[in-house]
Amino acid sequence: MEDVVVFDFDGVLADTLDEMLHIARQVCETMGYPCQPSPEDLNALNRMEFAELGRQLGIPERLVGEFVERTFKLFCSRPVPPRIFPGMREVVIKLAERSKIGILTGNTFQVVDQFLEANQLSAAIDVILSADVPGNRLVKLQRIVSQLGSPQGKAYLVGDAVSDVQAARQGAVTSIAVTWGHQSEAKLRSVNPDYLVHTPGELLSLLLEAR
Repeated sequence: MEDVVVFDFDGVLADTLDEMLHIARQVCETMGYPCQPSPEDLNALNRMEFAELGRQLGIPERLVGEFVERTFKLFCSRPVPPRIFPGMREVVIKLAERSKIGILTGNTFQVVDQFLEANQLSAAIDVILSADVPGNRLVKLQRIVSQLGSPQGKAYLVGDAVSDVQAARQGAVTSIAVTWGHQSEAKLRSVNPDYLVHTPGELLSLLLEAR
């Protein structure tokens, strides 16, 4: 019997906070809406999506689509993939020995694929559903669990945002919130995740002991 572990990408596997804020500042400036994005802007979001970030930063609704498109383009043009959080490579490799692994992300497939290749993790991942795939977070989560899971197995969503916890709850999946990502521990606690962990080691221990 194999469990399914679904990871969010930005803020869980990949340390993209600084780059995300830098790119958002660039895009806002080129669009004529200069600002200084901060971690507080990401913490304020109820849905961790580039469209919501654009709205948070003052981009008019009619230009939100352009903001998202420009943001994705800059992310994909990075000369190197984002940095992996220390310890997370070992977590994924160890879990892949006993579980099916999915990635559910609001970023593009290209960014995730390059990241996995750079960290020699491609073989450990069974499915990636990115922003390139139609559907909201709940629909994509249910699709991954349906594709990889079994009636006897357990399913987990590991995320760093309140929208991850909410999607897990709506999809009858166990939520694990991590505190090293884009939203604060207080913000995460406000939506009552099933589990909250502070380090990759704590995450690995939780999932290994869950069976």
